[in-house]
Amino acid sequence: MSKITFSDFECMMKYSLKEKLKKNTEPCIEILFCVDDCEDYQESWLGKMLNQNTNSDLYWFGLTPDGLQGYNFNSFEEFINAKVFCGKNLKEVWDSISLLLIDACDVEERLQFYVN
Repeated sequence: MSKITFSDFECMMKYSLKEKLKKNTEPCIEILFCVDDCEDYQESWLGKMLNQNTNSDLYWFGLTPDGLQGYNFNSFEEFINAKVFCGKNLKEVWDSISLLLIDACDVEERLQFYVN
């Protein structure tokens, strides 16, 4: 489990998915994470992908394995300010979030791709 700064997270989420397309890689960012000391969010997902209809960025949460807490947002601001964590938003719980994987890869290794 890894912790990263919210600033690094913002930088990662600002990465152009169109750049990934140019490199022939999947045009999405997927992060497996948990919220420390919260049984409800031990295997949760968040990410960014291209909306196939509009070719614009789509931000999303998949908070529970049953799919009942899945949310989509058209802007990063909506995404980080949505109160989807028991009445709190992503910024409010960030210090309790531990990243498990980024794009199915080791967090430290993959973070270099987005932040540097």
